[in-house]
Order: sequence, then C-alpha cells, then structure tokens
Amino acid sequence: MAEPAPVDRPRSASGRWYQGWRGELGRLLEVVALVGLVVTQPLLDVLGRSPDFFLFHRADPAQILLLTALVAVLPTIAVAVLGALSRLAGRAARALTHTGLVGLLLAALAVQVGRHVTPLRGVPLLLVAVLAGAGGAVAHRRWRAPGRVLRLAAAGPVAFVALFLLVSPTSAVVLPRGDGGAAGTAQGTGVHPPVVMLILDELPLVSLLGADGRIDAARYPHFAELASGSTWYRNATGVSGWTPNALPAMLTGRYPAKPVAPHYSQYPDNIFTAFGGLYDIRAEESITRLCPPSRCEQPVAPEQGLGVLVRETGKLLGQVAGPTESAVDPEDSYREQTRAEAGLDAAEPVPADPTFRWDSLDDNQPARFTSFLAGLKPTPRPTLHFLHLLMPHSPWAYLPSGARYDAPEDLPNDGAGWIDLARRRHLAQLGYTDRLIGETLRTLRASGLYDQALVVVTADHGVSFRPGAQGRGMDAIKAAAGEVAWVPMFVKEPRQQTGRVDDRNWEHVDLLPTVADEANIRLPWRVDGRSARQAPRSDGTKHFYDRPGEPVTFPGGVPAPPPLPPPHPLVGTEVRAGPAGGNARVADLAAFTAMDPDTGTLPALVWGDVPDRIPDGTLLAVAVNGRIGAVVPVVPPDPGGRRFAALLTDDKLFHAGSNKLDVYQVATDGTLRRLALS
Repeated sequence: MAEPAPVDRPRSASGRWYQGWRGELGRLLEVVALVGLVVTQPLLDVLGRSPDFFLFHRADPAQILLLTALVAVLPTIAVAVLGALSRLAGRAARALTHTGLVGLLLAALAVQVGRHVTPLRGVPLLLVAVLAGAGGAVAHRRWRAPGRVLRLAAAGPVAFVALFLLVSPTSAVVLPRGDGGAAGTAQGTGVHPPVVMLILDELPLVSLLGADGRIDAARYPHFAELASGSTWYRNATGVSGWTPNALPAMLTGRYPAKPVAPHYSQYPDNIFTAFGGLYDIRAEESITRLCPPSRCEQPVAPEQGLGVLVRETGKLLGQVAGPTESAVDPEDSYREQTRAEAGLDAAEPVPADPTFRWDSLDDNQPARFTSFLAGLKPTPRPTLHFLHLLMPHSPWAYLPSGARYDAPEDLPNDGAGWIDLARRRHLAQLGYTDRLIGETLRTLRASGLYDQALVVVTADHGVSFRPGAQGRGMDAIKAAAGEVAWVPMFVKEPRQQTGRVDDRNWEHVDLLPTVADEANIRLPWRVDGRSARQAPRSDGTKHFYDRPGEPVTFPGGVPAPPPLPPPHPLVGTEVRAGPAGGNARVADLAAFTAMDPDTGTLPALVWGDVPDRIPDGTLLAVAVNGRIGAVVPVVPPDPGGRRFAALLTDDKLFHAGSNKLDVYQVATDGTLRRLALS
C-alpha cells in the first residue's frame, strides 16, 4: 500500500511565539551590529585616543563608564524601539521598517567608509551612500547571508567597549595604576627658590614678534616687560603639535615615545614627583593629570559633569559621521570656564584702565587663572606654582580688552579670507593673554614673590596660519615649521634684574632639567634634555613628533615673523550715511539694539551673506556707531552660506544701549555705498 501523503499541521501558539521571538532577536542583533559600526566604534575610537578630553572635563571613572554605556547602548535601544513599535501595524510593516532601518544604517556607514577610501565629500558622497544603503537593504531582504553576517557582527560593540576600557590610551584615566615615581633629592647646598611656571597653549613665537624680530611692545607690552627682566631663549621649540604629547615631554625631560594618556600612571617620573619631596605643589592642570594624588591636592572647582560629556560627544559624532571633511580634534572644544561661570572670587582688584565692561570685566578672566593668581604668595616651605592655561588656544572668543564675543562653531579656519580672519582672532586673543601676563607680573610683585622666584613662561606648541596648511600637524610642519614649532620661552632666575637673549638650540625636553638645576634638585631618572646651565648643543637640529616614537627633524634658527597686512586706511575713520544701494544679510542684528555692559559680551564678530551679483574680492567696510571697525573681502560661500565675516577688535566702538551697525560696499575708487541690512 502506498503511504499516506503528509498532512500540514498548523503550528501551535507556542511555535509561532518561538519563531516570532527568534525573528525579533535576529533583528535586534542586526541593529546592534550596525549601530555599533556607525556610532559606537567611531566614537570610542576618537575618545579612546583622546584621554585629554576626559581630563579637561574633569570626568571621574564613574562618569566615563556611564558615558561608555550610553554610547554603546542608548542609540541601539532607540533604533530597536522604533522598529519594535512598527510591529503594532502588523508583520509586513515590521519587516519593511526593519529593512528601511538597515538601509539607513548602511548608508550612514557608507558615508564614514567613503570619507576614508574615496575623494568624495558633501552631496556626492551622500548620494553614493544612499545608493549603497538602498542596495544593501535590497540584498538584506532577498538573501539570508547578509543578515547572518550582521548577527555575527553583533559581538563588535562588546569588543569596541573592551578595547576602549582596557587597551586605549584613555584606559589609564578610567583604571589608573600606580601613584607616581621617585622624588628628587637636594643638589648641593643651594636654596630651593619658589618656582612659578605658566604654560600657555597654541602660541607661536612669531605671533609676538614685530618686523625687527623683537617682542612687539606696542601690541604686547606685558610680554615685552617679561622679556626685559628674564632670559629669552629665542630659538626654543616644542617637540610636538599635540598637547598630550608636548606637555609630558616638557615635564619629564623625555621625547614622546608612546601614544599614552598624559596621566601620572603613564608618566610616573615628572616634575611633580621630582619636586614633591622638597616642595609643596600647587598645580592647575587643564588637559593632563601628571601630578599624582600623593603629591597634589586637586583644585577645588565645579565639576563639568556628565551633561557636558554627552553634549560634546554628540558634537564629535556629528564630525565623524558627517559627509564633509573634518579633522576630529576634541581640543577644539576646550573652552576655559570664566571666573564668573565658575563662581570664583576675583584674585586681584580690577585694573583701572578704561574698558567696555567698566566695573567687572575681570569676570571674563579664566577661572583656572584666577585660582593660580590667588596662590601666588610667599610660603614658609618652597612651593611649585604651576598653571597650564589654554590661552590663546582656540576656540577664539576674547578681544584684547578681555570682552568676549560669540562666533559660529562651524566658521572655517582655512580658505580664502577665512584664514586671515582666523589669524586676526588668534592675535586678538593673544592680546588678552598679554593682559593675563601683566596680571601675573603685577601679582608677583605685589606679593613680594617676584624677586626671589624662578619664573618660567612658555607655550607647548604653536599653530600655522599658512593657507592650505592651517593647524599643527605634519602638513603644517612641512609648510610652516616656524609657526608650529617655535614658541616663546622666558626664564627669570631669582634676583635677575635685566633681560638677555640666548639663541642656543633649546628644545622643550630642556625645560625640566633647567628648572631642576635652578631649583637645586637632582632628578632621579635619565632625561633627553639638556639644562641651560650646561654648554649649548653643538648640533642645531630640531626634533618634532607628530606621532610619538616617530621623530622628524629640521634645521634650527630663529624664524622671521610673517608680515602682517597693513590695516586698511578706512579702519578707524568716521563715515556718514552714504547713498544706499544693494543689501546684505547679517546674523544676530538684534544684539546691537540692546547692549548690556554687565554681560561682558559684545557682538564683535559680524558675519553674513551678500547677493551673488557682488563678486568675490569686493571689499566691505563694517561700521558701528559711525566709525569703521574692519574692512574685509567678500569670499566664496562657506558650507554655512556665509560670504563675509569681520572682527571688530576695538571695543570702544560700542556703548551701552542701542548701537547702529552699517555695512558698506567699497568701490574701486574708495567711495562707499551703504547696504540695507536684514
């Protein structure tokens, strides 16, 4: 007899539930894999290589762990919940929604991959990514293999988190090991003078120089005052363009060897451990933590908290995931808190010179600097006073007077017109930094500490404003080493009265051995640097590390300052209302209608757009209250659509209450035509 044909039996409810559960689990694993590749991996990669990000924001291990959990879990949950909700509309809707999410995530992944392996950027890259995402979604729907691969890749986020916490340079901040190296010992029978060290950031020597190669005393009177009473090592260079490498080299006396966190567990032998046995330490670090808890009391300051970490991490995601070129540098977000924001009392009376903010301008003083000034007092025991201040480092926000101004975060720093604006903003902030140097010298003299102290003022590296090579990386070093490597370096010895210039080949690994010799301390480890008390190097070669352990060399010699363009003759002149003709769009016009001196903020950066009929290169004169404050060219539109931006560095253009802003088109014969503003 023939066997009976098999009979299809309906699945039980438990079988349908099991199949549905397996399907949902599979979809979840696919989402985990894709979100891990699109969000978790790129973010943790950048943050893992940027321990200074967490050190600057004063994040403790618990906050870093929580941020890691948010990065690894929250985006996945959001996408998974969106997909799960679609099940309410039925199985077909759920399947289509999942396919759509897979396509979108694949397109986002294609943007990141495309930026690395193709020259495409912007809209063309987006179009290619959309096509790639659509193709991937179709393949995922038609064949099982792509889904199986994605489900296996769901282990990726676990691996990304493990690498971040256990292997990356940031791991030393999350799980610190050790508590510093050996203390130095007294050298001979000399006294140990007070030591005052002020390390500035992103300050090229050439920015301070006039055409004669000396400090421009008219623009920077307090740097000139410092030079007049100290030894100026004019041929001094930093050893790296990146603070997490440059500053440890300065404070350990060793060239950068490995890409590790600027943390005491990675650099146990440093100035704080060497001086800690003989000196009290008052250290204000910004993006390093080289002073171990056993040597330093951590400064009392408000924690910036998880909210700041999440916000800045979101900005980083926009950079790494966007279709346009972006050199991801978390340091670009390091804005020093002001004294007022931190709720600190003023360390010293307000200078009497007239300024826009007549009675409380010092509220804009960086909080870290205020704390540093407050500690500059004679003490029974020798004290090392240390401050690393992120000035005049970007983001640029200060006028020379100390008044602040707002600027778009996406304003270009390179390209026609924009790089000139970037340099003007840098020089304006350097003007305010000069005021801080003046306050330091005044406080040292008022406290009686100046004469007896060893005072060191320098910067860790410079920055290039060369077109096409703006910044601090290898392109900038190759094009403009004189702007990136050479930095101001001043050492005032105890009881030194007159200034002198020393053009020896100084490299910043020489800083610690020089300071240790002047403080009569013997370092208990070998250094690569050479004390200034020793004979100068016979070789003039400079060493620079864009990457630790990989030095590049170039010849020494004091660089000549790049010529500053002369101010336009219209700047500073009064202008009466001329004939109207044309129009311009200006951002934040309302800021000019109600100026409040107590805010300490001015609308000193004016930016906007002009009609296409106004050709690139046309000059625009920007005036406030009838006086021209800047003349700038019209340039091709940046990604934000801006065609001009002008920095008004003279805060005397403004007054309390309503201010009148005018923009004029400058004709080739010098006549002005007023543009209607909107």
